[in-house]
Amino acid sequence: MTKAVRVHKVGGPEALVYEAIDLPEPGTGEVRIRQHAVGLNFIDVYFRTGLYKAPGLPFIPGNEAAGEVVAVGPGVTNFHPGDRVAYYYNLGAYATERNIPADKLVKLPDHITYEQGAVLMLKGLTVWYLLHKTFRVEPGHRVLIHAAAGGIGLLACQWAKALGANVIGTVGSKAKAELALQAGCDHVIIYTEEDFVARIKQISRNELCDVVYDGVGKTTFPGSLSCIKPRGLFVSFGNASGPVPPFALTELNNHGSLFATRPKLNDYISKRSELIEGADALFSAIIEGTLHIQINHAYALKDVAKAHIDLESRATTGASILKP
Repeated sequence: MTKAVRVHKVGGPEALVYEAIDLPEPGTGEVRIRQHAVGLNFIDVYFRTGLYKAPGLPFIPGNEAAGEVVAVGPGVTNFHPGDRVAYYYNLGAYATERNIPADKLVKLPDHITYEQGAVLMLKGLTVWYLLHKTFRVEPGHRVLIHAAAGGIGLLACQWAKALGANVIGTVGSKAKAELALQAGCDHVIIYTEEDFVARIKQISRNELCDVVYDGVGKTTFPGSLSCIKPRGLFVSFGNASGPVPPFALTELNNHGSLFATRPKLNDYISKRSELIEGADALFSAIIEGTLHIQINHAYALKDVAKAHIDLESRATTGASILKP
């Protein structure tokens, strides 16, 4: 019997119920995976609380995981039992096993662990599209990365630095500042102790940043806009502190003809060719040593409520996983 975590009614961490479920045989074009590690992400909190609407109730949270293929459905020829795979896909990852369309899977290189694979597909691919597609970071660019000690933040700092950028990160504590510096930040701002907008102006000598990557949301807005040079880009890709409130487009004009975007990963990997491009770039960056994956927290799947409490209270750094 497959075990899974389901949400029957949106709410707090107590809404996460660990229980047995029936899992049918994989259908046409599907693969069954025995999951070895599941990625923990803030988007899971959004669905649990109802900020993001699930298709229906009950639902199984989670979008990324890694494991081994144990069965394939009719029509699947490119995956076989025993293959090591990882994915980013729709809700359903908080489970010991699941069925998933084969075209959403990528094969894991031998030297990348299940644990690494489980945190790469959402966080890693997000960093890939943010730095290579949404705004192509190049040598000399000055970038601001909020939540620089988080799972996405640490990867983004490393990759942006490797691309030649001047990297500024914001964090909430001295301990997190050390992690951000180790990940390649040239400057780290502890936002609980100083005004990040004033520090950006000081660090940049009022030249500001080419791009701001903001996965925090409510508490960093509209300050983020004041950190961007004229015709620069505001990338709002998450809302860990709550959604960015509605604002008038004239705010972009007032801050220097800024551009703004609210991207999501699905729109950058909607074609399989895009998924493979991103995964290949990501795996290559790890193989070459450009990216180092920091998995600082691991929880048993049945203890997922504790994992959500830690995530929401900012007690985690780097990436976190659930072990089915």
